Formats: sequence, structure tokens, C-alpha cells
Amino acid sequence: MIRVLLADDEHLIRGALASLLALEDDITVVAEVGTGDEALAMARAHRPDVDPRMPGCDGVSVAATLRGTVPQCTSMIVTSHARGGALKQALGAGVRGFVPKTVSGRRLAEIIRTVHTDGRYVDHELAADAIAAGESPLTPRETEMPSPAEDGAPVAEIASHAALSPGTVRNHLSAAAAELGAENRHVAARVARVRGRL
Repeated sequence: MIRVLLADDEHLIRGALASLLALEDDITVVAEVGTGDEALAMARAHRPDVDPRMPGCDGVSVAATLRGTVPQCTSMIVTSHARGGALKQALGAGVRGFVPKTVSGRRLAEIIRTVHTDGRYVDHELAADAIAAGESPLTPRETEMPSPAEDGAPVAEIASHAALSPGTVRNHLSAAAAELGAENRHVAARVARVRGRL
């Protein structure tokens, strides 16, 4: 059996995926979680083979952590859209599957089997979108900072989440704003989103 951990911040999506995967004879869902912290805890507890997750659960950073702490667990990201640098970041974090949410349940099961056997699957349309967006002028850290700023998160909260000092976060946000020609971090986040950098 292929042991699967599902992570998504939307309960309905998690439940629907679990129901679809339950129809497969060789796949069993060992846990369903809603946050990145829960995903890490359940991955350590259940040692799944494959962990399909959604960007709302901070999939890239969780995948990177899992690669070091539960190396036998293969990560996938299921997404409704791919921002410019997301695919590159995901692959760099060890993600083996990059899949659109529009995929059928049967196709998702096939992709899970592929990544479980050390294969890789990247949806061609998501890959084309990522290539068309080109290289980002932002560093990986600068890319992480504007997204929470877009939602109005204060610097202290962003710093706590990123395990950085507030001063360092301010520096990253200022650098991102300068690179994007934006007057502040909130505008920088909107510009980055429009340009496919978040």
C-alpha cells in the first residue's frame, strides 16, 4: 500500500481528495491535516510515502523540512495556479509532483504512484506558465516576505513566521519594493502578485 498524508487548509478539499483516493486499491490515506505544523507532526508520526499538499499549507517550506526529517516521504504540491517562482522553489525543495487542482481523482492516483516510485510529474501547463513568467528579480527570501505583507501582516508577525529579526524582514521588504519599483511593502506585494512572483 502507498501511505498518503493529505494537507490542505480547506476541510472540504481534504475530504474530497481522501474519498477519491479511498477508491484506489493500493492507496491509503493515513492522515488529513490543515496546517504545515500538523503536516510535519503527522509525517513524523505516520511516516507516509507520499504527501500531497496545497500552497495554503506553505507546501514548499514543509516539503523542504520533510526532505531532511522524513526523507522517505515524497512531497507533491496540488495547486489552482502557479506563481512565477513557485515551481522552481518547489523543485528546489525536493517536491516530486506539481499538479493542478483540475486533475481527476484517477489521474491524481496515477501521479501519486509515479512519484512514489521515484518518478517526477510536472503539469505541462503549470510548467509553461512558470517558464513564461521568466526569472524573478527577487531572491528567495525577498519572494517569501511580500506575500504575508499583502494580507496586512505586521513586520513582527512576518519575522516570527520566517524565524528572522524584524530588522532583517524590513530589509528584505525594502529590497523587494525597490526591485519592483513599489513605494511600500503592500504595493510591492500587489505588484509581485500581478507579475506572477508570489
